[in-house]
Amino acid sequence: MQEITVETAIQLGLTAEEFARIEQLLGRKPNFTELSMFSVMWSEHCSYKNSIRWLKTLPREGKQLLAKAGEENAGLVDIGEGYACVFKIESHNHPSAIEPFQGAATGVGGIHRDIFTMGARPIAALNSLRFGEITEAKTRHLLRGVVAGIGHYGNCLGVATVGGEVYFDACYHTNPLVNAMSVGLVKIGCTVSAIATGEGNPVMIVGSETGKDGIGGAAFASANITEDSVEDLPAVQVGDPFQEKKLLEACLEAVATGALIGMQDMGAAGITCSTSEMSAKGNHGMRIDLSRVPTRQPGMKAWEILISESQERMLIVVKKGREEEVRKIFEKWDLHCVQIGEVTREPQLQFYFQGKLEASVPADSLVVGGGAPVYEREYRRPSYLDACQAFDINSLAEPSSQELLELARTLTGLPTLASKKWIYEQYDRLVGTANISAYAPTDAALVWAKPTSKVLALTTDCNSLYVFADPCKGTQIAVAEAARNIVCSGGKPLAITNCLNFGNPYDPEVYYQFVQAIQGMRIACEAFQTPVTGGNVSFYNQSPDGPIYPTPVIGMLGLLESRDDIMTLHFKQPGDRIYLLGQSRNDVGCSAYVYALKKIRYSNCPFFDLQEELQLQQLLQQLIQARLIRSAHDVSEGGLWIALLESAMAARLGMQVQSDPAFRKDAFWFGESQSRVVVSVSADKEKNFLQAVQHFPHRLLGEVRADQQLWVDGQCWGELLAWTKAYEDTIARYMETDTADIHSFF
Repeated sequence: MQEITVETAIQLGLTAEEFARIEQLLGRKPNFTELSMFSVMWSEHCSYKNSIRWLKTLPREGKQLLAKAGEENAGLVDIGEGYACVFKIESHNHPSAIEPFQGAATGVGGIHRDIFTMGARPIAALNSLRFGEITEAKTRHLLRGVVAGIGHYGNCLGVATVGGEVYFDACYHTNPLVNAMSVGLVKIGCTVSAIATGEGNPVMIVGSETGKDGIGGAAFASANITEDSVEDLPAVQVGDPFQEKKLLEACLEAVATGALIGMQDMGAAGITCSTSEMSAKGNHGMRIDLSRVPTRQPGMKAWEILISESQERMLIVVKKGREEEVRKIFEKWDLHCVQIGEVTREPQLQFYFQGKLEASVPADSLVVGGGAPVYEREYRRPSYLDACQAFDINSLAEPSSQELLELARTLTGLPTLASKKWIYEQYDRLVGTANISAYAPTDAALVWAKPTSKVLALTTDCNSLYVFADPCKGTQIAVAEAARNIVCSGGKPLAITNCLNFGNPYDPEVYYQFVQAIQGMRIACEAFQTPVTGGNVSFYNQSPDGPIYPTPVIGMLGLLESRDDIMTLHFKQPGDRIYLLGQSRNDVGCSAYVYALKKIRYSNCPFFDLQEELQLQQLLQQLIQARLIRSAHDVSEGGLWIALLESAMAARLGMQVQSDPAFRKDAFWFGESQSRVVVSVSADKEKNFLQAVQHFPHRLLGEVRADQQLWVDGQCWGELLAWTKAYEDTIARYMETDTADIHSFF
C-alpha cells in the first residue's frame, strides 16, 4: 500500500498546509482514496478557495429570487403566472483548449444538467467564446472544434442556442474561453433540491456508466495551460447528447412523481462531489457501496470511481419504499438506475468497495462553507494601468474623409465585430419554436416562456479590453451593457449569473484585477437591482506568455410582460428619423478603432457614468412603452458606425447621417463612449418623441433611405450590399480559405 506523505498530497495538487488540515479534520493520516477526494474537492474549481471571500460581497437577494446564490445548482427567479426561470453560466475552458470538440460539447451538457437537476426543462442556451487571432491556424482549429461541439450537443439534445458573443484576441491564443449558459423553466413549487435527508432513504445512481474519462478534471481546471497539458487529455470528458436527452426526460418524469428527496448532477469531482454536497446540505451522511456502481471499464479502482467525471449521470435520493417506481421510469428510458447506498443519520461519508471500507470522511469537511479552505491572496495594482490612463486622443492624427471611409470598411470586417453567421448557422436556433429573435433581430435574445405570456430576455456580455484597462469600471460596463441590451429589446433586467475568467490568482496583479472586477460588479448590480444568482470562477487561464485579459462574463436574465413589448434593432421605413440618445464625446479609449486598427494596446477605458446609464435605460423603457420609437440598438464595440450599419443591414435599407461638428469624426463614428443608443422614429411621432427626450442628451443623425445607399456627411459611402457582404462573410472567408482581404468586398 502506498505510504501517504506530504509529497503525495503535493503531487495531487494540495499544499503542505492543506495536508496538515486534512489530518486535523480526520484525526489521522488520510489514505490515498481519501486524499484523492480532498484533492478534487479542495481544488480551485470545486472549492472557490481563492475567490469565495470576495464572491460573498456580491448582492444575492432580490424580491423575485426564490433562492439565494449558492443555495441551489442554479439561479431561480419568479417570472409570474406560477413559473420560475432557472439559469446559470459555467466555463469549460481548459478541456476545450486541449480537445475543443469534446471540451465544448461536455460544457454544454454539464450546464444543461445543472438546470434539469432542479426539475426545470432547459429551453435555451447561450455562450460566450474567446479565441486567439483568427489568422492563426490553431485558432481556426479551436474555433471549428468548439463550434462543432456546441452545435452537436445542443442540436441533438433539442435545446435552441439563441445567443452569445465571440471575441478574437492574441491573449486567448493558448487559453480559449468557452462559457456556456443554460436557461430553463419550472413550475414554482415543483423544483428539486440537491439535498440528502431521511435516514435509510436509498441513494441511487442513474444514467450512464462510470468510466475513466474525466478523472482529475477538477484539478486539471485548476492549473495553468502549458505545452505538456496535452498529456492531461484523459481529464477531458466524453459526452453523449442522446444519452443526456433520455436522462433529461427520465429525471423530469421522476421529479413529477414526488418520489425524490433530492437530486444532483455528477459534474466536477463526480460521485465525491454529489455525495458530499447533498449530505452536507442535509446535515446527514451516506453509506455507499462503490462495487454497485455500473462501470464502463473493468478493474476500476475505488478512487477512480469516486472522482471520475464521466458524463450524463445523476445521484438521486429516493423516498424509502418508492425505489421500484423510480427504477421503472429509468428502465423505460433504457438508463441505469442502481441503488448504491443509503442516507445515514451521522454526517459521515463511508465508501465501501468489494466489502472493504475505502474512505470515511465527514461530509462537511469536503465542501465550500465547511472544511474547504478559504484564502485571502495578496493583490497589487498593475503598473500597466498608468499607461492606459496616460493615453491621449490628441496623439492620433485626425483622419481625412477618405481615410475615415477606409477605416470604417476595415472596422466592419474585423472578426470580433463582424457577423457571427458562420458560427450560429451551425446551431439549431428554432427547435422548441420559442426563439423569437430568430425571426426579428433584437439586442438581447428573446425566448417565449411557454406556456405563459411572458418573454425572457437573455444576453451574455463582457468587453475584456475595457476590464483590462480599468477592472472596476470595465466590469460595471459589462453589467450595464447586458442591462442595456435587455432594455433595448423591450425588457426589464432581473438578475445575473457570472463566469469569472482570470489568470493565476497567486499573481498579485491578476488578483487585483479579480478583486476590482468583483467590486465593480457589486456596484453595478446594486444600481440595476440585478442580484447575482450564482455562476463560476475560472482561474489559471494563464500560459507562459502571460494571463488572458480579465474576462468577467455577465449572463443576464430580463423579462417582457408580453410579446407586444418587443423592440427590434432594425430600421423600419424610408423617411424614419434616426436619433442618437446619449452624450457623444471625444473618447476613443479601448475602442476597436484604437486597439485593432491603430494597434495601441494601452488606452483608457471608455467613458462611463452609472447615473447617466440608469437615466438612459429608464428613458428607453418609457419610450418603448409609449410606442414612440420604431427601433433601438445600443452603441457598443465599433462605436456609432457599427450600430448604425447593423440597423441598416438588418432592414436592407439605406441611410443618410451627419456627424456632430463639436467632436472629432473618428471619435464620433468609432468611439465607444457608453450609455448611447440609436433609435428610429416615424415622422408622425417625432414631435412627441422630442418632448419625451427633451431633458436627456439626444441628437438627430439623419433619416432612413429606400435606395440602400449609405451617405455620411454628404459623401456617398457606397451600396449597402457591399457592406453587408463584408460584415456577413468575413469569418466564413477566414475559415474556408485561411485568408481574407476585407477591401475585396468593396
